[in-house]
Amino acid sequence: MLTGHDAEHYVGLMSGTSLDGVDAVLAEINSAGQARLVESHYLPYSDSLRSQLLALHTPQTDEIHLAACAANDLARLYAQATAELLHAYPAATVRAIGCHGQTLRHRPADGYTLQIGNAALLAELTCITVIADFRSRDIAAGGQGAPLVPAFHVQMRHPAIHRVIANIGGIANISDLPSNGMVRGWDTGPGNMLLDGWIKRHQGEHYDRNGTWAASGSLQAKLLDLMLGHPFLKSLPPKSAGREQFNMEWLDTILSGLNEAITPADVQATLLEFTAVSLCNAVKHECSGTQELYICGGGAHNGLLMQRMSALLPGIPVMSTTALGIDPDWVEALAFAWLARQTMHHAPGNLPSVTGARGERILGAIYPA
Repeated sequence: MLTGHDAEHYVGLMSGTSLDGVDAVLAEINSAGQARLVESHYLPYSDSLRSQLLALHTPQTDEIHLAACAANDLARLYAQATAELLHAYPAATVRAIGCHGQTLRHRPADGYTLQIGNAALLAELTCITVIADFRSRDIAAGGQGAPLVPAFHVQMRHPAIHRVIANIGGIANISDLPSNGMVRGWDTGPGNMLLDGWIKRHQGEHYDRNGTWAASGSLQAKLLDLMLGHPFLKSLPPKSAGREQFNMEWLDTILSGLNEAITPADVQATLLEFTAVSLCNAVKHECSGTQELYICGGGAHNGLLMQRMSALLPGIPVMSTTALGIDPDWVEALAFAWLARQTMHHAPGNLPSVTGARGERILGAIYPA
């Protein structure tokens, strides 16, 4: 049985830019908005669905039809993940599902963002109210629509310690949580996305387990400098990024401009350093006084990446959010369960200091059960 007489229960579904699969959580959220993880489940994408979604990130023939069909496939996968998550819990106890959807375009400068997943079909299949399209209202209010998780990360704030929470998924983002004062957050650049794409191309693996392949290569300083010259890294927050800014075509263009030959392992080593340096530079230059850095997302499992961030931030402990009692794999899915709760309570889900929106807004579109 679920516990907590003043609590409600929400499902959070997250599928990010890594295109690996669906993170699903059952969260218990009390009247103060504090979330507790009750159950979790992971459902990987098939190779065919992953390829289909990756192809939709660039324009192609009949893409509207293909995107709609992919959205239906995603809804069925989300429904399966929800059913498997709730195998021991009655669905009737769940007030709503918060579903991020799969991002195909994120272009706040053009006034839009697109996450697919057919929330109407998901509500039909699960018989649970679904809340989706969390980012659009913030963009309509002049914001970036991302990152949204810093509003949830506020729960990890400490009254006497300046903390930064970094989520390293496909894209890396940070939440700056000073002990008092304004909370900020933004995307710092690529997380695992380029690392995953490069190892997939050369070794057929979906990710570099523990950074082992990167550790076999050597850092290439010229390549790193060229990547660090990306204009996104020089722009000031609020800002958000995606495959529009950092993709394999961008990497290939840089590599083609180099005169010297670089082994694939050396490229992987340099990509890992790129992720570490771009994130740590953001902490050093924009989060003055940081005392602790906590990592969540897939990057928390990359031992070499964790080592490099520790080396780049001497004097600042770099730890997984496990040290805060929160499994790093489920933080973002928990955040979307919490965002669903905010929507159902007609409470704001964004932080204007993070996204740059004109003010607080109630986020999400509701699809009743």
